[in-house]
Amino acid sequence: MSNLDKYQKVFKESFQYEGDLEQLAYQGITEWDSVGHMQLMAALEDMFGIELDVDDIIDFSSFKKGITILAKYNVAI
Repeated sequence: MSNLDKYQKVFKESFQYEGDLEQLAYQGITEWDSVGHMQLMAALEDMFGIELDVDDIIDFSSFKKGITILAKYNVAI
């Protein structure tokens, strides 16, 4: 499974979401609220074996932005 597949899987499972992930942004769906955000961050940390910095957790505002943030942790999507 590629990192992109893993990344997409985390979003789909965290939010039970089957829509267009490329357009997904924080609070763009009801499931991506503050609690959902923290669950997503924990799932990403588990999936990729990383620990996200608080500033990165706050800046993680969309599916696309997350790809840029994960690159800082040597996770190439």
